[in-house]
Amino acid sequence: MISIKKNIERVITGDNENGYGWFVPFLFMVSRVYGGAVKLRRIFYKKAVLKSKRLPCSIISIGNITVGGTGKTPMTIYVAQVVKQLGYKVAIISRGYKGKAEKVGGIVSDGKVLLMTSETAGDEPYMMANRLKDVPVIVGKNRFKAGRLAIRKFNPDVIVLDDGFQHLKLQRDLDLVLLDCRKPFGNGHLLPRGIMREPASVLFCANAVILTRSDTVNDNEMSSSLKKLRFYERKKPVYRTFHQPFVYKIINKEKKVFEKNMQEALRQNSDCIKGRTVFAFSGLADNHNFRRTLKSLKCNVSGYMEFPDHHSYSDRDLKEISAAAKRSMSGCLITTEKDYVRIANKIAWPIDLYVVSIEIEFGTDVERFNGFIKDRLKKLRKKD
Repeated sequence: MISIKKNIERVITGDNENGYGWFVPFLFMVSRVYGGAVKLRRIFYKKAVLKSKRLPCSIISIGNITVGGTGKTPMTIYVAQVVKQLGYKVAIISRGYKGKAEKVGGIVSDGKVLLMTSETAGDEPYMMANRLKDVPVIVGKNRFKAGRLAIRKFNPDVIVLDDGFQHLKLQRDLDLVLLDCRKPFGNGHLLPRGIMREPASVLFCANAVILTRSDTVNDNEMSSSLKKLRFYERKKPVYRTFHQPFVYKIINKEKKVFEKNMQEALRQNSDCIKGRTVFAFSGLADNHNFRRTLKSLKCNVSGYMEFPDHHSYSDRDLKEISAAAKRSMSGCLITTEKDYVRIANKIAWPIDLYVVSIEIEFGTDVERFNGFIKDRLKKLRKKD
């Protein structure tokens, strides 16, 4: 079973079609069926065969068209902060994937107090609620129902919808679609032959495209990515961003927690981890991205344990991580903020644990993007 899963992952993420026999043609045929169903679903919503609902406030959706980490969570945090700075009341709605409240829905945070654990809320909504102040976070698979709850309890002017591009049941006013600059369309195939959730043509429905990790490609690769997008742009804005890693927490073996001011942490991240020998672990959609982050932080990785995305760490997992770190003679452990919210207070670590988080940076595009959000919200207010 494990070998079959690994083969599927190699086919999905790779360009090489050799060495898999009948496997690739089979996945390709399944992807054609899947693609037909996805296109038909969009058509049904466009023709009102399937009904979508509207909430009495502005909706900004953060989404993508591929599986894997394009940076939706840090982008959702960034956009919520921009909207709030513009003077609007804002709330976040997330599905709460794999959280106990996913089906029933509920309030993760009222903007002041955390009301759910990570197990109940799901790791990403909990992380957003823990990071943001004065921004309520609501979860629920039924995003319309979750939106009604947000409006009843918090009366927001704007709702930021995490991972909302495929959620056609709820009408949006602004669709921001994230693409990984390195491979915006993966190998060009839909699931399960590739990583695409929908065909590239759905970008016509987007209001703006955001290329993430733009600092990881050279000029030729950037030109290639922009060339692939040119047909779908149709004069819509394209922004370039990069992921800025920083040390969010340091948990030492006596269980003391050192929380740094975020801006201070951003300035000091290279100094506090640079050159240290670390044992790393993560459970992400693309664990290789965290490996690249560690490389950019210039620490020496003595060992690494990988887990699937949204992995629920058992006591056995944590003991194995702890034992492996000891064997590797590492000076400290290191993981992601997303992983940490699933394991906080579950074990006394034998050495210091560094928690790395990510912020989205727009670089030279920051004023252009923030102005875009400001102008669109102003137009929506006038329309109301």
